[in-house]
Amino acid sequence: MKVRIINKSAHKLPHYETEASAGMDLRANIPESIELKPLERAIVKTGLFMELPVGFEAQVRPRSGLAAKKGITVLNAPGTIDADYRGEIGVILVNLSNENYTIENGERVAQMVIAKHEQINWEEVQTLEETTRGAGGFGSTGNK
Repeated sequence: MKVRIINKSAHKLPHYETEASAGMDLRANIPESIELKPLERAIVKTGLFMELPVGFEAQVRPRSGLAAKKGITVLNAPGTIDADYRGEIGVILVNLSNENYTIENGERVAQMVIAKHEQINWEEVQTLEETTRGAGGFGSTGNK
C-alpha cells in the first residue's frame, strides 16, 4: 500500500528497520535541542505530513530503548493520527526519569505503526449477553 507523504524535514523518510518490523521510527525535526526536565513534556515536531486512506490510522508509540534506558516515553501512547488529519506529525514526549534529557535534531523519538480500523454503529439495548467473566475487571482474571 502506498501512502502520500510530504517530508519538510532534513531527515530521510521513516522506514522499516527489519523485514518483520511493525513500526517505523519518527525523528525529531527541531531547530534547536529541547531539554526535558523530570516530569516535563514537549511536543516534538517531525516535519512530516501524510494522507492516510480512510479506514487506516497511524499509531505513535514509544521507542522501547528510549523508554527503558532514559525514561522518555510518548505521553498519550499510543497517539492516534486519523486519516483526515493533514497537519504536521508531532510526538508528545514526557521525561519520567529523575534526570534532564536533551532531545536533539534528527533523534529517533518514537515509532509509528499504520493500522486498519473499523467504525461501528451503536445498537442501544437494555441488557447484554451473559459471560463467565461477567462484570469482573481490573485484575479479576488474575491469581486466585
